[in-house]
Amino acid sequence: MNRNLSRLRTLFYFLLPLSIFLASCKSAKPFTDYKSQKSVIADKAVVSAAHPLATKVGLNIIKQGGNAVDAAVAVQLALAVVYPRAGNLGGGGFLVYRSGDGSEVNTLDFREKAPGAASRDMYLDNNKNVIESKSQKGHYASGVPGTVDGCYKMFQKYSKLKDWKKLVQPAIDLAKNGFAITESEANRLNVNRLEFIKSSTMPSALILKDSAMKWKTGDILRQPELAKTLERIRDNGREGFYAGKTADLIVAEMKRGNGLITKGDLANYAATWRKPLIGKYRGYDIITMPPPSSGGIALLQLLGTVEDYPLSNYGFHSPEAIHLFIEAERRAYADRAEHLGDADFYPVPVNGLTAKSYIVNRFKDFMPNRASKSDDIKAGEPHKESEQTTHLSIVDADGNAASVTTTLNDNYGCRTIVGGAGFLLNNEMDDFSVKPGVPNMYGAIGGEANAILANKRPLSSMTPTIVTKDGKLFMVVGTPGGTTIITSVFQVITNVIDFNMSATEATHAKRFHSQWKPDVVMVEKDAFSDLTVKKLKGMGHNITARPYIGLVETILVRPDGKLEGAADNRSDDSAEGF
Repeated sequence: MNRNLSRLRTLFYFLLPLSIFLASCKSAKPFTDYKSQKSVIADKAVVSAAHPLATKVGLNIIKQGGNAVDAAVAVQLALAVVYPRAGNLGGGGFLVYRSGDGSEVNTLDFREKAPGAASRDMYLDNNKNVIESKSQKGHYASGVPGTVDGCYKMFQKYSKLKDWKKLVQPAIDLAKNGFAITESEANRLNVNRLEFIKSSTMPSALILKDSAMKWKTGDILRQPELAKTLERIRDNGREGFYAGKTADLIVAEMKRGNGLITKGDLANYAATWRKPLIGKYRGYDIITMPPPSSGGIALLQLLGTVEDYPLSNYGFHSPEAIHLFIEAERRAYADRAEHLGDADFYPVPVNGLTAKSYIVNRFKDFMPNRASKSDDIKAGEPHKESEQTTHLSIVDADGNAASVTTTLNDNYGCRTIVGGAGFLLNNEMDDFSVKPGVPNMYGAIGGEANAILANKRPLSSMTPTIVTKDGKLFMVVGTPGGTTIITSVFQVITNVIDFNMSATEATHAKRFHSQWKPDVVMVEKDAFSDLTVKKLKGMGHNITARPYIGLVETILVRPDGKLEGAADNRSDDSAEGF
């Protein structure tokens, strides 16, 4: 029986899809006339996101009278179509919001949850060893998605347009009419094609190529099943995803692939409004995300550590500044591993970890001329209290700001496409500590605070952030990148405040990353001079190269009051404004 099913699946994947693809070419005119814009100076509003078509959608919503949250919802849903590696309906994320007059700041946690049938040792074998890839690939790796509920809740609370259908329709048009894919997306679809086939049970637009065909730059991607899913969301709000046909399709996919998500899990999912974390740095207010994000706490720890040192005198990417950053990061990530998790399930010592006295004491063993050994760095003892991702930054014409980071975790999540619904599921279960002391796909180590429990949210590195000065908006920033998210946001903020860079300079500047364990410093190509690398190695740092770190979206309010939007130059990201 299994062999026959396998043969049928092979026929689906390699014979039927090609005819569907050819037939779909007769659809409406696709979206092909677009290009990425890396920087913009605007008078009223800016949208910066991971794909030019999504950026245009958001800006058009603001031009029609929508606010930053209206635009954020429309951009997120558009990214689910045009940026399938990370934009999503099947994932989750965080919103940090600030009203234009500063009277309200808020955060929305729409992070995925563990299914009700999840258990602590679900990814371990009989000998209590981690089963390779089980928490990363296929149906069993997926948590309960939160994106649609999150979008609907932020719409209900803050929308100016009050027209849900208007926010969803652009994504439907993109899915139905199709769009020309970029070189980056073509390459990634080709690389992941076999994983899609292995982890999915039915054909999909993302794998409509037979074994002799490959995606090319400019190919048109039409996603009729995803369009139908979006139409149900348009017409029925959150129930268009968490109930009815879409819920049936998700559960049917789970049953075919031995996943855990049930109709009850979907019906019971609820995004949660949380009190923002707010810290100080050199007279600026840093508004960021509380747990289950680790990003907000770690960011405040990093800024609180380096605040006592003359970074501007050291100079950008000087050995002194780099060494300081690395040593601060060792300690913050050690604390992350020990103390951080879902605060609804574990008593995270938020105030203790972010207290200035704790941060200063934590850094007393800092050696200005010598690297610490990560094995010698342990988590601190604060006062106890009772990863592919995408980001969008938006400021509207009234000064309202939205910083939103969402994720499927890895590129294309668990690679499982929901049959008949056309969207990918996440692999966020890998963000739990599947076994204490064993690193996840990003090398992050966790313990009891982040152990798997039913209905618990896994720890995240997402760090959507808004910065103000003297009660006025100053910066909106965030990025994808797994555990590198925190250090990328940290560097962009210090690039602007300490090294006097513009938003574009700060966003495009080369970056580096360290995280306690593994005991290495990852550096983008040509980020450091040969002399700087020699000095750092002389201090005892282990330097290793990597292609790129983060894809930051930044909006900065300039001294003249104009908005500068910057989209990362490392991929297809785009910033536009008016």
